[in-house]
Amino acid sequence: MLRLLAVLLSMLAGTGGSLLAQDDGAAPAEGEKTFQERLDDGAGWLLGKTAAVPFYNLAELTGDDDPHVDAAGEVILGPDGEPVNTNLPLVVVWLVFAAVFFTLRYRFANVRLFGHAIQVVRGKYDNPDDHGEVTHFQALSAALSATVGLGNIAGVAIAVSIGGPGATVWMIVAGLLGMSLKFTECSLGQHYRRIDATGRVSGGPMHYLRDGLKEKGFGSLGVLLAIVFTIFCIGGSLAGGNSFQVNQSLGILRDKVAFFDAQPWVYGVGMAVLVGIVIIGGIKRIAQTAEKIVPTMCALYVAAALTIIVTHFEDVPAAFATMFSAAFTGDAVYGGAVGALIMGFRRAAFSNEAGVGSAAIAHSAARTEYPVREGIVALLEPFIDTVVVCTMTALVIVITGVYDYTNPAYTELVAGKEGAALTLAAFSEVSFLAGWFPWLLMVAVILFAFSTMISWSYYGERCWTSLFGAGSSMSYKLLFLVFVVLGSIISAQNVLEFGDLMILLMAFPNILGLYFLGGVVKRGLDEYESKLKNGEFKVFD
Repeated sequence: MLRLLAVLLSMLAGTGGSLLAQDDGAAPAEGEKTFQERLDDGAGWLLGKTAAVPFYNLAELTGDDDPHVDAAGEVILGPDGEPVNTNLPLVVVWLVFAAVFFTLRYRFANVRLFGHAIQVVRGKYDNPDDHGEVTHFQALSAALSATVGLGNIAGVAIAVSIGGPGATVWMIVAGLLGMSLKFTECSLGQHYRRIDATGRVSGGPMHYLRDGLKEKGFGSLGVLLAIVFTIFCIGGSLAGGNSFQVNQSLGILRDKVAFFDAQPWVYGVGMAVLVGIVIIGGIKRIAQTAEKIVPTMCALYVAAALTIIVTHFEDVPAAFATMFSAAFTGDAVYGGAVGALIMGFRRAAFSNEAGVGSAAIAHSAARTEYPVREGIVALLEPFIDTVVVCTMTALVIVITGVYDYTNPAYTELVAGKEGAALTLAAFSEVSFLAGWFPWLLMVAVILFAFSTMISWSYYGERCWTSLFGAGSSMSYKLLFLVFVVLGSIISAQNVLEFGDLMILLMAFPNILGLYFLGGVVKRGLDEYESKLKNGEFKVFD
Protein backbone atom coordinates (compact mmCIF):
# COMPACT_ATOMS: atom_id res chain seq x y z
CA MET A 1 0.00 0.00 0.00
CA LEU A 2 2.80 2.43 0.87
CA ARG A 3 4.42 1.61 -2.45
CA LEU A 4 1.15 2.44 -4.24
CA LEU A 5 0.99 5.77 -2.41
CA ALA A 6 4.56 6.54 -3.41
CA VAL A 7 3.78 5.84 -7.07
CA LEU A 8 0.67 8.04 -7.01
CA LEU A 9 2.51 10.88 -5.31
CA SER A 10 5.40 10.63 -7.74
CA MET A 11 2.90 10.85 -10.60
CA LEU A 12 1.56 14.06 -9.10
CA ALA A 13 4.94 15.59 -8.39
CA GLY A 14 6.87 14.34 -11.41
CA THR A 15 8.15 16.31 -14.39
CA GLY A 16 7.55 16.10 -18.12
CA GLY A 17 3.65 15.51 -18.35
CA SER A 18 3.30 16.11 -14.64
CA LEU A 19 -0.11 16.96 -13.29
CA LEU A 20 1.35 19.56 -11.01
CA ALA A 21 3.43 21.07 -13.78
CA GLN A 22 0.82 20.91 -16.51
CA ASP A 23 0.55 24.69 -16.78
CA ASP A 24 4.25 25.48 -17.06
CA GLY A 25 3.74 26.94 -20.51
CA ALA A 26 5.01 23.95 -22.52
CA ALA A 27 2.14 22.87 -24.75
CA PRO A 28 1.93 19.20 -25.76
CA ALA A 29 2.62 18.29 -29.35
CA GLU A 30 -0.36 18.42 -31.71
CA GLY A 31 -2.45 15.30 -31.30
CA GLU A 32 -0.58 14.29 -28.15
CA LYS A 33 -2.65 14.01 -24.99
CA THR A 34 -1.50 15.38 -21.68
CA PHE A 35 -1.08 13.08 -18.69
CA GLN A 36 -4.27 14.54 -17.21
CA GLU A 37 -6.22 13.69 -20.39
CA ARG A 38 -4.81 10.15 -20.47
CA LEU A 39 -5.72 9.69 -16.80
CA ASP A 40 -9.22 10.93 -17.50
CA ASP A 41 -9.62 8.65 -20.54
CA GLY A 42 -8.51 5.69 -18.44
CA ALA A 43 -11.08 6.54 -15.77
CA GLY A 44 -13.80 6.74 -18.43
CA TRP A 45 -12.86 3.35 -19.88
CA LEU A 46 -12.88 1.73 -16.42
CA LEU A 47 -16.30 3.23 -15.67
CA GLY A 48 -17.82 1.86 -18.85
CA LYS A 49 -16.64 -1.66 -18.02
CA THR A 50 -17.63 -1.60 -14.35
CA ALA A 51 -21.08 -0.01 -14.68
CA ALA A 52 -22.50 -2.62 -17.06
CA VAL A 53 -24.31 -4.69 -14.41
CA PRO A 54 -25.68 -2.19 -11.84
CA PHE A 55 -26.80 0.23 -14.53
CA TYR A 56 -28.13 -2.45 -16.88
CA ASN A 57 -31.12 -0.95 -18.68
CA LEU A 58 -34.14 -3.09 -17.77
CA ALA A 59 -36.14 -1.26 -20.43
CA GLU A 60 -34.29 -3.37 -22.99
CA LEU A 61 -36.17 -6.42 -21.72
CA THR A 62 -39.51 -4.87 -22.71
CA GLY A 63 -38.34 -3.17 -25.88
CA ASP A 64 -39.16 0.30 -24.49
CA ASP A 65 -35.64 1.64 -24.94
CA ASP A 66 -36.17 2.99 -28.47
CA PRO A 67 -35.30 6.68 -29.02
CA HIS A 68 -38.11 9.10 -28.14
CA VAL A 69 -39.68 11.39 -30.71
CA ASP A 70 -41.55 14.68 -30.36
CA ALA A 71 -44.98 15.59 -31.75
CA ALA A 72 -43.46 16.19 -35.17
CA GLY A 73 -41.83 12.77 -35.21
CA GLU A 74 -38.31 14.14 -34.74
CA VAL A 75 -35.91 12.22 -32.52
CA ILE A 76 -35.41 14.04 -29.19
CA LEU A 77 -31.81 14.78 -28.35
CA GLY A 78 -30.50 15.06 -24.80
CA PRO A 79 -28.08 17.69 -23.49
CA ASP A 80 -25.18 15.57 -24.74
CA GLY A 81 -26.58 15.65 -28.30
CA GLU A 82 -27.40 11.92 -28.25
CA PRO A 83 -30.91 10.47 -28.88
CA VAL A 84 -33.02 10.21 -25.74
CA ASN A 85 -34.39 6.81 -24.73
CA THR A 86 -35.84 5.21 -21.61
CA ASN A 87 -33.11 4.11 -19.23
CA LEU A 88 -34.30 1.99 -16.28
CA PRO A 89 -31.16 0.99 -14.34
CA LEU A 90 -31.28 -2.21 -12.29
CA VAL A 91 -29.93 -0.45 -9.19
CA VAL A 92 -32.78 2.09 -9.16
CA VAL A 93 -35.40 -0.67 -9.21
CA TRP A 94 -33.49 -2.42 -6.41
CA LEU A 95 -33.61 0.73 -4.24
CA VAL A 96 -37.24 1.63 -4.97
CA PHE A 97 -38.59 -1.83 -4.21
CA ALA A 98 -36.65 -2.07 -0.92
CA ALA A 99 -37.75 1.40 0.22
CA VAL A 100 -41.42 0.55 -0.38
CA PHE A 101 -41.07 -2.89 1.21
CA PHE A 102 -39.59 -1.67 4.52
CA THR A 103 -41.96 1.29 4.72
CA LEU A 104 -44.90 -1.12 4.60
CA ARG A 105 -43.27 -3.73 6.86
CA TYR A 106 -42.74 -1.22 9.67
CA ARG A 107 -46.20 0.31 9.21
CA PHE A 108 -44.90 3.75 8.19
CA ALA A 109 -42.57 4.12 11.17
CA ASN A 110 -40.97 6.95 9.20
CA VAL A 111 -44.14 8.97 9.82
CA ARG A 112 -45.32 7.58 13.18
CA LEU A 113 -41.99 8.10 14.98
CA PHE A 114 -40.96 11.39 13.42
CA GLY A 115 -41.86 13.46 16.50
CA HIS A 116 -40.15 11.01 18.85
CA ALA A 117 -37.00 11.19 16.70
CA ILE A 118 -36.82 14.94 17.29
CA GLN A 119 -37.16 14.42 21.05
CA VAL A 120 -34.29 11.91 21.05
CA VAL A 121 -32.03 14.25 19.05
CA ARG A 122 -32.76 17.05 21.49
CA GLY A 123 -31.20 14.87 24.21
CA LYS A 124 -34.34 13.92 26.13
CA TYR A 125 -33.19 10.30 26.43
CA ASP A 126 -29.40 10.80 26.45
CA ASN A 127 -27.88 8.69 29.20
CA PRO A 128 -24.16 9.53 29.63
CA ASP A 129 -23.58 6.05 31.08
CA ASP A 130 -24.63 4.25 27.88
CA HIS A 131 -21.89 2.65 25.80
CA GLY A 132 -20.67 4.56 22.76
CA GLU A 133 -18.43 7.39 21.66
CA VAL A 134 -20.79 10.22 20.64
CA THR A 135 -24.25 11.59 21.46
CA HIS A 136 -27.35 11.10 19.30
CA PHE A 137 -27.00 14.66 17.99
CA GLN A 138 -23.31 14.19 17.17
CA ALA A 139 -24.01 10.91 15.37
CA LEU A 140 -26.78 12.59 13.37
CA SER A 141 -24.49 15.52 12.57
CA ALA A 142 -21.67 13.22 11.46
CA ALA A 143 -24.02 11.25 9.21
CA LEU A 144 -25.66 14.42 7.88
CA SER A 145 -22.28 15.93 7.13
CA ALA A 146 -21.76 12.99 4.77
CA THR A 147 -25.17 13.29 3.12
CA VAL A 148 -25.86 17.03 3.16
CA GLY A 149 -23.18 17.87 0.67
CA LEU A 150 -22.75 18.71 -2.96
CA GLY A 151 -25.36 16.11 -3.86
CA ASN A 152 -27.84 18.70 -2.59
CA ILE A 153 -26.34 21.48 -4.68
CA ALA A 154 -24.68 19.87 -7.69
CA GLY A 155 -26.70 16.64 -7.77
CA VAL A 156 -30.09 18.34 -7.72
CA ALA A 157 -29.10 20.66 -10.54
CA ILE A 158 -28.01 17.67 -12.60
CA ALA A 159 -31.23 15.76 -11.82
CA VAL A 160 -33.51 18.64 -12.81
CA SER A 161 -31.52 19.60 -15.91
CA ILE A 162 -31.44 16.03 -17.24
CA GLY A 163 -34.57 14.45 -15.76
CA GLY A 164 -36.70 17.59 -15.99
CA PRO A 165 -38.49 19.43 -13.13
CA GLY A 166 -40.51 16.27 -12.45
CA ALA A 167 -37.39 14.63 -11.03
CA THR A 168 -37.87 16.84 -7.96
CA VAL A 169 -41.15 15.14 -7.04
CA TRP A 170 -39.54 11.72 -7.24
CA MET A 171 -36.59 12.93 -5.17
CA ILE A 172 -39.05 13.91 -2.44
CA VAL A 173 -40.81 10.52 -2.67
CA ALA A 174 -37.43 8.79 -2.56
CA GLY A 175 -36.51 10.80 0.52
CA LEU A 176 -39.71 9.89 2.39
CA LEU A 177 -39.43 6.20 1.52
CA GLY A 178 -35.69 6.24 2.17
CA MET A 179 -36.37 7.13 5.80
CA SER A 180 -37.47 3.52 6.34
CA LEU A 181 -34.30 2.13 4.77
CA LYS A 182 -32.13 4.41 6.88
CA PHE A 183 -34.04 3.36 10.02
CA THR A 184 -33.46 -0.33 9.23
CA GLU A 185 -29.75 -0.21 8.49
CA CYS A 186 -28.85 2.12 11.38
CA SER A 187 -30.79 -0.01 13.88
CA LEU A 188 -28.82 -3.03 12.68
CA GLY A 189 -25.58 -1.04 12.84
CA GLN A 190 -26.18 -0.50 16.55
CA HIS A 191 -27.41 -4.04 17.18
CA TYR A 192 -24.31 -5.74 15.75
CA ARG A 193 -21.65 -3.14 16.60
CA ARG A 194 -18.41 -4.08 18.31
CA ILE A 195 -16.66 -2.15 21.12
CA ASP A 196 -12.99 -2.85 21.76
CA ALA A 197 -11.10 -2.66 25.06
CA THR A 198 -10.38 1.05 24.56
CA GLY A 199 -14.06 1.85 24.05
CA ARG A 200 -13.72 2.44 20.31
CA VAL A 201 -16.80 1.41 18.37
CA SER A 202 -16.92 -0.33 15.00
CA GLY A 203 -20.25 -1.02 13.35
CA GLY A 204 -22.08 -0.97 10.05
CA PRO A 205 -22.98 -3.35 7.22
CA MET A 206 -19.59 -5.07 7.30
CA HIS A 207 -20.52 -6.30 10.79
CA TYR A 208 -24.26 -6.95 10.56
CA LEU A 209 -23.93 -8.69 7.20
CA ARG A 210 -21.29 -11.06 8.57
CA ASP A 211 -22.57 -11.60 12.13
CA GLY A 212 -26.29 -11.22 11.46
CA LEU A 213 -26.41 -13.67 8.56
CA LYS A 214 -24.28 -16.09 10.56
CA GLU A 215 -27.01 -16.09 13.22
CA LYS A 216 -29.50 -16.95 10.47
CA GLY A 217 -27.40 -19.88 9.28
CA PHE A 218 -25.98 -18.11 6.21
CA GLY A 219 -22.45 -17.49 7.47
CA SER A 220 -20.66 -17.94 4.14
CA LEU A 221 -23.07 -15.61 2.35
CA GLY A 222 -22.69 -13.07 5.13
CA VAL A 223 -18.89 -13.06 4.84
CA LEU A 224 -19.11 -12.65 1.06
CA LEU A 225 -21.60 -9.78 1.28
CA ALA A 226 -19.55 -8.06 3.99
CA ILE A 227 -16.37 -8.21 1.89
CA VAL A 228 -18.15 -6.96 -1.23
CA PHE A 229 -19.70 -4.11 0.74
CA THR A 230 -16.39 -3.01 2.24
CA ILE A 231 -14.75 -2.90 -1.19
CA PHE A 232 -17.55 -0.78 -2.64
CA CYS A 233 -17.63 1.45 0.44
CA ILE A 234 -13.90 2.12 0.18
CA GLY A 235 -14.41 3.00 -3.48
CA GLY A 236 -17.37 5.21 -2.59
CA SER A 237 -15.39 7.00 0.09
CA LEU A 238 -12.60 7.77 -2.38
CA ALA A 239 -14.93 8.85 -5.19
CA GLY A 240 -18.39 10.16 -4.27
CA GLY A 241 -17.44 11.03 -0.70
CA ASN A 242 -14.15 12.61 -1.68
CA SER A 243 -13.12 13.35 -5.28
CA PHE A 244 -16.65 14.37 -6.34
CA GLN A 245 -16.82 16.87 -3.48
CA VAL A 246 -13.45 18.41 -4.40
CA ASN A 247 -14.30 18.46 -8.10
CA GLN A 248 -17.67 20.18 -7.79
CA SER A 249 -16.59 22.73 -5.17
CA LEU A 250 -13.58 23.56 -7.35
CA GLY A 251 -15.99 24.16 -10.24
CA ILE A 252 -17.39 27.18 -8.41
CA LEU A 253 -14.08 28.37 -6.98
CA ARG A 254 -12.20 28.39 -10.28
CA ASP A 255 -14.99 30.46 -11.83
CA LYS A 256 -14.42 33.20 -9.24
CA VAL A 257 -10.65 32.91 -8.69
CA ALA A 258 -8.54 32.73 -11.85
CA PHE A 259 -5.56 31.28 -10.02
CA PHE A 260 -7.43 28.04 -9.22
CA ASP A 261 -8.59 27.78 -12.82
CA ALA A 262 -4.95 27.77 -13.92
CA GLN A 263 -3.63 25.68 -11.01
CA PRO A 264 -6.54 23.47 -9.80
CA TRP A 265 -4.19 21.08 -8.00
CA VAL A 266 -3.39 23.81 -5.45
CA TYR A 267 -6.97 23.65 -4.21
CA GLY A 268 -6.74 19.87 -3.99
CA VAL A 269 -3.55 20.04 -1.94
CA GLY A 270 -4.97 22.72 0.37
CA MET A 271 -8.15 20.75 0.96
CA ALA A 272 -6.10 17.61 1.61
CA VAL A 273 -4.20 19.41 4.37
CA LEU A 274 -7.39 20.64 6.06
CA VAL A 275 -9.09 17.24 5.80
CA GLY A 276 -5.99 15.50 7.11
CA ILE A 277 -5.94 17.66 10.23
CA VAL A 278 -9.44 16.46 11.15
CA ILE A 279 -9.52 12.81 10.09
CA ILE A 280 -6.36 11.86 11.96
CA GLY A 281 -8.35 12.33 15.18
CA GLY A 282 -11.00 9.69 14.38
CA ILE A 283 -14.78 9.76 14.91
CA LYS A 284 -14.73 11.95 18.02
CA ARG A 285 -12.94 14.80 16.27
CA ILE A 286 -15.02 14.25 13.14
CA ALA A 287 -18.25 14.40 15.18
CA GLN A 288 -17.09 17.50 17.07
CA THR A 289 -16.25 19.24 13.81
CA ALA A 290 -19.45 18.11 12.12
CA GLU A 291 -21.75 19.31 14.89
CA LYS A 292 -20.36 22.81 14.38
CA ILE A 293 -20.15 22.86 10.58
CA VAL A 294 -23.42 21.11 9.64
CA PRO A 295 -25.86 23.52 11.35
CA THR A 296 -23.84 26.49 10.07
CA MET A 297 -23.66 25.40 6.45
CA CYS A 298 -27.29 24.27 6.38
CA ALA A 299 -28.45 27.59 7.86
CA LEU A 300 -26.29 29.53 5.42
CA TYR A 301 -27.50 27.70 2.34
CA VAL A 302 -31.15 27.36 3.37
CA ALA A 303 -31.32 31.08 4.25
CA ALA A 304 -30.03 32.01 0.81
CA ALA A 305 -32.45 29.63 -0.94
CA LEU A 306 -35.35 30.91 1.15
CA THR A 307 -34.44 34.46 0.20
CA ILE A 308 -34.96 33.65 -3.46
CA ILE A 309 -38.11 31.61 -2.81
CA VAL A 310 -39.70 34.34 -0.66
CA THR A 311 -38.80 37.16 -3.06
CA HIS A 312 -40.26 35.09 -5.91
CA PHE A 313 -43.20 33.80 -3.92
CA GLU A 314 -45.60 34.45 -6.77
CA ASP A 315 -43.62 32.01 -8.93
CA VAL A 316 -43.61 29.16 -6.39
CA PRO A 317 -47.10 27.75 -7.21
CA ALA A 318 -46.22 27.67 -10.90
CA ALA A 319 -42.89 25.98 -10.12
CA PHE A 320 -44.60 23.23 -8.11
CA ALA A 321 -47.20 22.84 -10.86
CA THR A 322 -44.40 22.40 -13.38
CA MET A 323 -42.73 19.79 -11.17
CA PHE A 324 -45.88 17.70 -10.65
CA SER A 325 -46.92 17.98 -14.29
CA ALA A 326 -43.51 16.82 -15.49
CA ALA A 327 -43.42 14.01 -12.91
CA PHE A 328 -46.50 12.30 -14.35
CA THR A 329 -46.41 13.21 -18.02
CA GLY A 330 -44.20 12.44 -20.97
CA ASP A 331 -42.61 15.88 -21.19
CA ALA A 332 -39.56 15.28 -19.02
CA VAL A 333 -36.26 14.53 -20.69
CA TYR A 334 -34.96 10.93 -20.79
CA GLY A 335 -38.23 9.10 -21.12
CA GLY A 336 -40.95 11.27 -19.65
CA ALA A 337 -42.33 10.32 -16.25
CA VAL A 338 -40.17 7.19 -16.08
CA GLY A 339 -37.07 9.24 -16.81
CA ALA A 340 -37.97 11.79 -14.13
CA LEU A 341 -38.56 8.99 -11.60
CA ILE A 342 -35.25 7.31 -12.42
CA MET A 343 -33.22 10.50 -12.25
CA GLY A 344 -35.01 11.59 -9.07
CA PHE A 345 -34.38 8.30 -7.25
CA ARG A 346 -30.81 8.04 -8.54
CA ARG A 347 -29.80 11.51 -7.35
CA ALA A 348 -31.75 11.11 -4.07
CA ALA A 349 -29.93 7.85 -3.35
CA PHE A 350 -26.61 9.54 -3.99
CA SER A 351 -27.60 12.49 -1.82
CA ASN A 352 -29.20 10.85 1.24
CA GLU A 353 -27.52 7.43 0.85
CA ALA A 354 -30.58 5.56 2.15
CA GLY A 355 -30.11 1.88 1.41
CA VAL A 356 -26.38 2.00 0.79
CA GLY A 357 -25.52 1.39 4.47
CA SER A 358 -22.95 4.15 4.96
CA ALA A 359 -24.78 6.05 7.72
CA ALA A 360 -24.98 2.90 9.86
CA ILE A 361 -21.23 3.19 10.36
CA ALA A 362 -21.58 6.64 11.97
CA HIS A 363 -24.73 5.87 13.95
CA SER A 364 -23.22 2.71 15.43
CA ALA A 365 -20.92 4.95 17.50
CA ALA A 366 -23.81 6.68 19.31
CA ARG A 367 -24.35 6.18 23.04
CA THR A 368 -27.65 4.35 23.47
CA GLU A 369 -29.12 1.31 25.18
CA TYR A 370 -31.64 0.55 22.45
CA PRO A 371 -30.42 -0.04 18.87
CA VAL A 372 -33.82 0.90 17.45
CA ARG A 373 -33.61 4.32 19.13
CA GLU A 374 -30.62 5.23 16.99
CA GLY A 375 -32.47 3.96 13.93
CA ILE A 376 -35.29 6.35 14.81
CA VAL A 377 -32.78 9.21 14.98
CA ALA A 378 -31.37 8.20 11.60
CA LEU A 379 -34.73 8.37 9.83
CA LEU A 380 -34.51 12.16 10.11
CA GLU A 381 -31.57 12.25 7.69
CA PRO A 382 -33.36 11.66 4.36
CA PHE A 383 -36.05 14.13 5.42
CA ILE A 384 -33.56 16.91 6.17
CA ASP A 385 -31.29 16.09 3.27
CA THR A 386 -33.76 15.38 0.49
CA VAL A 387 -37.22 16.62 1.43
CA VAL A 388 -35.97 19.97 2.78
CA VAL A 389 -32.58 20.92 1.33
CA CYS A 390 -32.87 19.25 -2.09
CA THR A 391 -36.38 20.62 -2.63
CA MET A 392 -35.21 24.15 -1.90
CA THR A 393 -32.39 23.82 -4.43
CA ALA A 394 -34.79 22.43 -7.03
CA LEU A 395 -37.25 25.27 -6.45
CA VAL A 396 -34.53 27.85 -7.07
CA ILE A 397 -33.44 26.07 -10.25
CA VAL A 398 -36.97 25.76 -11.62
CA ILE A 399 -37.95 29.32 -10.68
CA THR A 400 -34.88 30.77 -12.42
CA GLY A 401 -35.18 28.43 -15.42
CA VAL A 402 -31.52 27.41 -15.62
CA TYR A 403 -32.48 23.75 -15.99
CA ASP A 404 -33.39 24.41 -19.64
CA TYR A 405 -30.51 22.78 -21.48
CA THR A 406 -31.69 24.29 -24.79
CA ASN A 407 -30.65 27.70 -23.47
CA PRO A 408 -27.15 28.32 -24.92
CA ALA A 409 -26.10 29.93 -21.63
CA TYR A 410 -26.50 26.61 -19.81
CA THR A 411 -26.03 23.94 -22.49
CA GLU A 412 -22.34 23.43 -21.77
CA LEU A 413 -22.89 23.23 -17.99
CA VAL A 414 -25.69 20.66 -18.38
CA ALA A 415 -23.81 18.56 -20.92
CA GLY A 416 -20.68 18.59 -18.76
CA LYS A 417 -22.70 17.79 -15.61
CA GLU A 418 -21.25 20.83 -13.85
CA GLY A 419 -23.99 20.78 -11.24
CA ALA A 420 -22.46 23.18 -8.73
CA ALA A 421 -21.77 25.75 -11.42
CA LEU A 422 -25.35 25.34 -12.68
CA THR A 423 -26.74 26.03 -9.20
CA LEU A 424 -24.49 29.07 -8.96
CA ALA A 425 -25.92 30.27 -12.27
CA ALA A 426 -29.43 29.85 -10.84
CA PHE A 427 -28.68 32.02 -7.82
CA SER A 428 -26.86 34.55 -10.01
CA GLU A 429 -30.00 34.99 -12.14
CA VAL A 430 -31.46 36.98 -9.24
CA SER A 431 -30.19 40.50 -9.77
CA PHE A 432 -29.83 41.60 -6.15
CA LEU A 433 -27.82 38.43 -5.36
CA ALA A 434 -25.61 38.46 -8.44
CA GLY A 435 -22.90 40.65 -6.95
CA TRP A 436 -22.25 39.09 -3.56
CA PHE A 437 -24.11 35.78 -3.43
CA PRO A 438 -21.70 33.78 -5.60
CA TRP A 439 -19.07 34.37 -2.92
CA LEU A 440 -21.48 33.27 -0.19
CA LEU A 441 -22.42 30.15 -2.13
CA MET A 442 -18.75 29.44 -2.73
CA VAL A 443 -18.13 29.41 1.03
CA ALA A 444 -21.18 27.18 1.60
CA VAL A 445 -20.09 24.77 -1.13
CA ILE A 446 -16.60 24.43 0.33
CA LEU A 447 -18.10 23.75 3.76
CA PHE A 448 -20.48 21.17 2.26
CA ALA A 449 -17.57 19.48 0.51
CA PHE A 450 -15.31 19.53 3.56
CA SER A 451 -17.92 18.13 5.95
CA THR A 452 -18.87 15.34 3.54
CA MET A 453 -15.25 14.35 3.05
CA ILE A 454 -14.40 14.08 6.75
CA SER A 455 -17.37 11.80 7.42
CA TRP A 456 -16.80 9.60 4.38
CA SER A 457 -13.18 9.22 5.39
CA TYR A 458 -14.44 7.58 8.59
CA TYR A 459 -16.75 5.26 6.65
CA GLY A 460 -13.96 4.17 4.36
CA GLU A 461 -11.46 3.83 7.20
CA ARG A 462 -13.79 1.56 9.21
CA CYS A 463 -14.27 -0.67 6.15
CA TRP A 464 -10.56 -0.62 5.34
CA THR A 465 -9.56 -1.71 8.85
CA SER A 466 -12.22 -4.44 8.87
CA LEU A 467 -10.38 -5.92 5.89
CA PHE A 468 -6.74 -5.18 6.71
CA GLY A 469 -6.69 -4.70 10.48
CA ALA A 470 -6.58 -1.68 12.78
CA GLY A 471 -2.89 -1.12 12.11
CA SER A 472 -3.61 -0.22 8.48
CA SER A 473 -5.71 2.83 9.36
CA MET A 474 -3.03 5.39 8.50
CA SER A 475 -2.43 3.81 5.08
CA TYR A 476 -6.07 4.36 4.18
CA LYS A 477 -6.04 7.96 5.42
CA LEU A 478 -3.02 8.73 3.25
CA LEU A 479 -4.71 7.13 0.24
CA PHE A 480 -7.83 9.19 0.96
CA LEU A 481 -5.78 12.38 0.93
CA VAL A 482 -4.21 11.43 -2.41
CA PHE A 483 -7.72 11.13 -3.88
CA VAL A 484 -8.53 14.59 -2.53
CA VAL A 485 -5.83 15.92 -4.84
CA LEU A 486 -6.94 13.71 -7.75
CA GLY A 487 -10.45 15.14 -7.41
CA SER A 488 -9.10 18.52 -8.47
CA ILE A 489 -7.74 17.05 -11.70
CA ILE A 490 -10.14 14.46 -13.17
CA SER A 491 -13.15 15.70 -15.21
CA ALA A 492 -16.50 16.36 -13.53
CA GLN A 493 -18.38 13.76 -15.57
CA ASN A 494 -16.05 10.87 -14.76
CA VAL A 495 -15.92 11.80 -11.07
CA LEU A 496 -19.72 12.04 -10.92
CA GLU A 497 -20.27 8.70 -12.64
CA PHE A 498 -17.62 6.85 -10.66
CA GLY A 499 -19.02 8.27 -7.40
CA ASP A 500 -22.53 7.19 -8.39
CA LEU A 501 -21.27 3.75 -9.35
CA MET A 502 -19.41 2.98 -6.13
CA ILE A 503 -22.04 4.36 -3.75
CA LEU A 504 -24.98 2.76 -5.54
CA LEU A 505 -23.14 -0.58 -5.76
CA MET A 506 -23.05 -0.61 -1.95
CA ALA A 507 -26.85 -0.99 -2.04
CA PHE A 508 -26.72 -4.49 -3.55
CA PRO A 509 -25.05 -6.40 -0.68
CA ASN A 510 -26.52 -4.09 1.96
CA ILE A 511 -30.18 -4.35 0.97
CA LEU A 512 -29.91 -8.10 0.38
CA GLY A 513 -28.75 -8.38 3.99
CA LEU A 514 -31.58 -6.14 5.19
CA TYR A 515 -34.14 -8.58 3.81
CA PHE A 516 -32.58 -11.36 5.90
CA LEU A 517 -32.33 -9.23 9.05
CA GLY A 518 -35.50 -7.17 8.86
CA GLY A 519 -37.13 -9.41 11.46
CA VAL A 520 -34.49 -8.43 14.03
CA VAL A 521 -35.42 -4.78 13.57
CA LYS A 522 -39.16 -5.53 13.62
CA ARG A 523 -38.91 -7.30 16.98
CA GLY A 524 -36.79 -4.50 18.40
CA LEU A 525 -39.24 -1.90 17.12
CA ASP A 526 -42.28 -3.63 18.62
CA GLU A 527 -40.56 -3.92 22.00
CA TYR A 528 -39.38 -0.32 21.91
CA GLU A 529 -42.78 1.10 21.00
CA SER A 530 -44.41 -0.94 23.75
CA LYS A 531 -42.04 0.53 26.35
CA LEU A 532 -42.47 4.02 24.93
CA LYS A 533 -46.25 3.72 25.12
CA ASN A 534 -46.05 2.51 28.74
CA GLY A 535 -43.69 5.33 29.76
CA GLU A 536 -40.86 2.99 30.77
CA PHE A 537 -38.02 5.14 29.45
CA LYS A 538 -36.07 7.39 31.79
CA VAL A 539 -36.06 11.03 30.74
CA PHE A 540 -32.88 13.13 31.18
CA ASP A 541 -33.07 16.91 31.40
